[in-house]
Amino acid sequence: MPIKAEPTFSLKDRLFNEKKIKIIAGEIAAVHPAFEADRFTAKVAGKLPELELMDRLHWIRECLHDFLPSDYRVAAKILKDSLPPPSDPNLTDNDFGSFIYGPYGAFVAEYGCTQKDVKFSLKILKEMTKRFSVEFPIRSFINAFPEETMTELQKWAKDKHYHVRRLASEGARPSLPWAKNITLDYKAPLPILDILHADKTRFVTRSVANHLNDISKVDPELVVKTLKRWKKAKKQNKKELTYIIKHSLRTLENQGHTAALKLLGYKKGDITVENFSVSPLVKIGATLSFTFSVSSHAKTSHNLLVDYHLHFKKANGSLVHKTFKISKTSIEPGQTLEFDKQHLLRPMTTRVLHPGMHEVELQINGATYGRQAFELVE
Repeated sequence: MPIKAEPTFSLKDRLFNEKKIKIIAGEIAAVHPAFEADRFTAKVAGKLPELELMDRLHWIRECLHDFLPSDYRVAAKILKDSLPPPSDPNLTDNDFGSFIYGPYGAFVAEYGCTQKDVKFSLKILKEMTKRFSVEFPIRSFINAFPEETMTELQKWAKDKHYHVRRLASEGARPSLPWAKNITLDYKAPLPILDILHADKTRFVTRSVANHLNDISKVDPELVVKTLKRWKKAKKQNKKELTYIIKHSLRTLENQGHTAALKLLGYKKGDITVENFSVSPLVKIGATLSFTFSVSSHAKTSHNLLVDYHLHFKKANGSLVHKTFKISKTSIEPGQTLEFDKQHLLRPMTTRVLHPGMHEVELQINGATYGRQAFELVE
C-alpha cells in the first residue's frame, strides 16, 4: 500500500485568513468611506474554511467586485489608492510582499482586461506589483493584448523599482508555476532578458535564470547560446553571471546536456567507475545506501559533477526518475575517489512511495555509469 506524508501546516490559512481580510477592508475603507468593511469581512471569512488556496484568492476578488463601485476604473483606483507604501526599493531579495494583495491583481485581470481599459489596467498593475507580484494577472494581458503588454514590459525592464523590473521577466515565463499558459512565442521576451541579465538585484536575476531554465526545456541550444553571448558581453559582474548560468542550466545539468555542462566547466573525461554496490532491500522510511569509486586515467585534472538518478516505481509499475546531487569536485590524474551515499526514502507530500523494485543510476559529467536495482518494502 502506498504511504503518503502528512502535511505539516496549512499554507492557505497562513496566506488568507480573517485577520488579513480585516486589514485590507480597513485600508479600503480609509480611502473609500462608503466601503462596508465589516460586511465585506464577514462575507469573505464565512466561506474561507471550505475553499482551497487559489479559490480563496478568487473568492476575495469576487467579494471586492460586489462591495466596490460598479465602474471598473473607479473600483481599480480605490484598490490602488488603498495599498500600503511600495516595497523598499533599497532591498535586493526575498521581499515578496503580502499575498493578501493577490486578489487585487486578479480583480484587474478579471474586470479590466479589455481593449478599452488595457492601458489603464497596465498602469494599475505596475503599481500593484510593488506590493505583491502580479505575475499571474499580467499573463491575461499578454494573451489578450501581446503587443501593448510586451511594449510596456520592455519599458518596465528599466524601471527604478526592482519589483517592476522582475515582473518584466517573471510574468512572461513560459512555464510559470501555478499560472495560466501564455500563447506568446517563448523567444519574444529575449530582448527583455538581455536587459535584465545585467541587473544588480538578485530578485531580478533569479527570475531571469528561472525564465531561461523554462526555455531550456524546449530549446536548450538557444539558452546555451544566450548565456555564451551574455558572458562575452561582460555587462554583469562575474560572480552574478556565474550564478545566472548555474541557475539557468540546472535542468540541462540534470539531463547531462553536453554543451550546458561544458559551459559549467564539466566535460566527459577518461574515468572509470568501479565497486558500485547498492543496498538490496530498503524499508520505507529507512535509508538507502550505495557506494562506488571513480578513477581518473586522464593526463590532467578535471572537474567532476557526480549525480544519481533514483528511478521510483509508479502505481502502474513503470519507473520515473528524479536526479539528486552527490558532489561537485575535481579529480587528479591517476587518482581514485571513494563515494558513500545515503538517501532517506521517506514519504513526502509531493511523492507517494510504492513498494517494489526501484533503481539507482550513476551520472558523472552527463554520462551514465551503471544502474542497479533495490527492493523497497513496507
